Amino acid sequence: MTVCAIEMTTTTPFTIAADGSYAARLAGDGQARYVERWTLAGPEAYAVPLPLAQPEEADSEVLPLTDGRVLIHRRVADRHAFALLYPTGAASGPRTGQLSLGAVDWEEGVLVTMLPPSPDGHAAFALAASDAGTTVWRVAGGPFGPQRVARIPGRCSGGVWLDRSGRLLALDRELDGVVKAVAVDLGCGEVSPLLQIAEDSDDRLLLADPDSGLLLLRSDAPGEPRLGWGVLGSSLPVRFPDCLRADGATAVPFAVQPGQALMPETCGVALRLEGGGLALWRPADRHVFRLGAPVGWLGGTGLWSAEGRLHLPYATPEVPCGVLGMSLPVAPPAPVRVDPPPAAARPVPLQQAPLR
Repeated sequence: MTVCAIEMTTTTPFTIAADGSYAARLAGDGQARYVERWTLAGPEAYAVPLPLAQPEEADSEVLPLTDGRVLIHRRVADRHAFALLYPTGAASGPRTGQLSLGAVDWEEGVLVTMLPPSPDGHAAFALAASDAGTTVWRVAGGPFGPQRVARIPGRCSGGVWLDRSGRLLALDRELDGVVKAVAVDLGCGEVSPLLQIAEDSDDRLLLADPDSGLLLLRSDAPGEPRLGWGVLGSSLPVRFPDCLRADGATAVPFAVQPGQALMPETCGVALRLEGGGLALWRPADRHVFRLGAPVGWLGGTGLWSAEGRLHLPYATPEVPCGVLGMSLPVAPPAPVRVDPPPAAARPVPLQQAPLR
């Protein structure tokens, strides 16, 4: 395993498609930003620029689909506009095609952000959150333009998919001054509680693996913000490992190893540390490996393979499109407690000997 020097991650978001086939980001600097799509499926990663006649704004959001197109969310005047970008061939050379998907009206006090890539690979969803309530919009993959699919009381944030079909979505809902993760069925709009660790605790879901049911969360139920883990649908309590305590308030889990059906304890978990550091951990272990991240690490993101290999994207002047692979080191054996030998039996005086 190669370990490179730690460097601060770039502030530009880098988003990986649900199946790891593509990724996308805003490349360029200053007023000359453009969408860049990365192809990750194959022996070597490569990037394809998708520029248009007008540069993109720095606050635009991009999200790759599994068919190779990239969805872009732009703020245009009094609207949130959505479009698909894709490379096209032409006699004069490569060009960028654009397909408009429609828009959502801008409203005062409403924050519109993209949700993580849907597990089905072709749909895309956005969250419109305000104190009055939160709306989930399907902005790609529907029969027509943006469509409301759910309305949730309270201000919601986050966004974690709980299944492989893209129907069950977990959101962190703030209601009456308390934050609790809830599950939203996008098929019918039904909202149900997901995390209820303590009555007045803030319980946020950070990451989930549908294969094993592993849940990564942050809660202040132990008396301070701590990282914990549990299993979806399990009756066992959430666990807050001591080895995660030092980074519990700020570390962000960004990737979990898939394919470990019914074995959540064996899933590798990658954590982005404050300051751009990297840590690897497995629930079955009592040890966290703090490692050097690659120079130019993009967005503090990555992707686990089912075989336990973590892939981290990076870009430097020498390597404009690179992926570093690393494996979770073997944890040291847990200390073995050696109990002292039992004390020799004390002779019992005859007059105190039990009668038979």
